[in-house]
Parts: sequence; structure tokens; C-alpha cells
Amino acid sequence: MKAFTTHTGIVVPLDRANVDTDMIIPKQFLKSIKRTGFGPYLFDELRYLDKGEPDMDCANRPLNDDFVLNQADYSEGSVLLSRQNFGCGSSREHAPWALEDYGFRCLLAPSFADIFFNNCFKNGILPIELPEEQVDQLFAAVNAQAGFALSIDLEQQVVSLPDGSTISFEVDSFRKHCLLNGLDDIALTLEDAPSITAFEEQHRIRMPWLFS
Repeated sequence: MKAFTTHTGIVVPLDRANVDTDMIIPKQFLKSIKRTGFGPYLFDELRYLDKGEPDMDCANRPLNDDFVLNQADYSEGSVLLSRQNFGCGSSREHAPWALEDYGFRCLLAPSFADIFFNNCFKNGILPIELPEEQVDQLFAAVNAQAGFALSIDLEQQVVSLPDGSTISFEVDSFRKHCLLNGLDDIALTLEDAPSITAFEEQHRIRMPWLFS
């Protein structure tokens, strides 16, 4: 998993509440478990005018020019700003896969659905919960300035704005450790590899008939 320490990126304003995981990555794209290749289908039903199917060449699909990802000011965005209850709906891990594959490293919203929130940390994305008032202020700032960018420092737990002001945020210490060090569940297990190997060797000695 890619570690998250600091990140500076253009903010993409997705001014919607209750964005569910089927909107993030529709169900027809859930056949693959490769974790990559989902970026072109992110927000598929909002982003394109036709119906998306797996393995389609998205380069020639008709775009919805009104959708924020198709607008020039936000085409290089890597910080997503949205409204409350982002990531609700089914628990599909494909949703953070699609966001990460597209290029998003940080999500800002007043609240996130629990399972989606947990899955973000396990896939190298930092979801930050901010008070509704601060989210409103950020939407106003983004809409007022093209190319509005934020800098996020996970170690210091601050979001820095272009005017020099900062916003502090909370993050669970264990999740912070894992994200700073790029540790997903598999990597965490492998940190105990010597102990696991030692147990297996002793287990083989104690019960050799299980291995014959």
C-alpha cells in the first residue's frame, strides 16, 4: 500500500450528500479483484452519457460536461471535497480502489459511512472528517478560485490553505501509524513473519504427522 505522509493537490468539489458506493463505482464493474483499472469508471453514471460496461475503452465515450471531473479546472484534482455520509451503501472495497486508481489521495467531508471509512485507510487514502461549517467554507473557497489546492500533513494532522491558515483534524493513532508507513492488513501480518515462521517450525516438530 502506498504510504501517506504529506500531500498537496487541487480540490475537486463534489457538492452532493449521501454519495453511495454504487455511484462511486457501479455494480457492473465489480467482477475484477485486481485493485487496479477502476479509475476510468469512477463515478461512471455521472461522468459519461452512455452506460458503462467492463473493459470499455473510455477514451471515446461521450462525456457529461456538467460533471466536475470533466471540467478543466479539476481534471488534475487529487483531493475530493464532498458532503455528509460519503461512501454509504454497500461495503464494496472497489469504491476506494476506484478513487485511488483515479488519483485521489485525500477525501474531505463532514461524515463518512463506517465501512467505507475503514476501507480507505486500508487502501492508502486519507479520509478527513471536518465540521459542516468548515466544509461549507471550503466549497465557497474552491468555487471562488480556479486551481484551489490544499496541503495535508498527516503527521501534524493539519490541512493548510493557500492563505496560510490551517485546519486541524483528528485521526485514530493506529490508522495514522498504518497509513504513514504504508501498512495494509497483509503488511501488518508480515511484520510478525519471524514469529509466524518460528511457530510453524515448532508446530512441525510437535506434530510431525500433520506434515507427512
